[in-house]
Amino acid sequence: MPLSSSLQQQQHHHQGAHRKIAIAVDLSDESAFAVKWAVVNYLRPGDNVILLHVRPTSVLYGADWGSVDLSVEDNTDEESQQKLEDDFDAFTSTKASDLAQPLVDAHIPFKIHIVKDHDMKERLCLEVERLGLSAVIMGSRGFGASRRTYKGRLGSVSDYCVHHCVCPVVVVRYPDDKDGGGADDLDQVPDKEFTVKPIPEIDDEAQS
Repeated sequence: MPLSSSLQQQQHHHQGAHRKIAIAVDLSDESAFAVKWAVVNYLRPGDNVILLHVRPTSVLYGADWGSVDLSVEDNTDEESQQKLEDDFDAFTSTKASDLAQPLVDAHIPFKIHIVKDHDMKERLCLEVERLGLSAVIMGSRGFGASRRTYKGRLGSVSDYCVHHCVCPVVVVRYPDDKDGGGADDLDQVPDKEFTVKPIPEIDDEAQS
């Protein structure tokens, strides 16, 4: 039957299609937890995985993301400013690689995609559309969101992405300290067994 054959072909194509999943990270503990959560609960063999990070255009915006020596004798000097930028670029790359360790441990192929912008919310949504993602995963209270937000309330960036991204957004709630939880909670979850298949290179213009 022509109709039945057409439906079968569509189903076969859908089953064989690779999902393109991004994990949006801001180098925080919440983002680290989101990566671990994605490995245990969401990612599956054949997924094209991208670790997506929007790095602020000024190092001052990222100064609270971790321990990094950004001190120079005269930060008004152009050479000193360039040193700050270079140091923070190196720090960002190192932190992003650290966040990706759960993907490495699970033998999940991935790419790290870092862009610079002063507006993280809008740039995340723009990259989500440009990369043609199937879904994006992010922490609920990372991205500079205050830890004093009311229980259950999303951070400003995750809330913005939920309402403006063109693809589904999976928001991962970070365990509260008062609940006795933390990023190590995932160690209690049985590891998934991944049979990783080779996936094609992601061909986009964002590799520059």
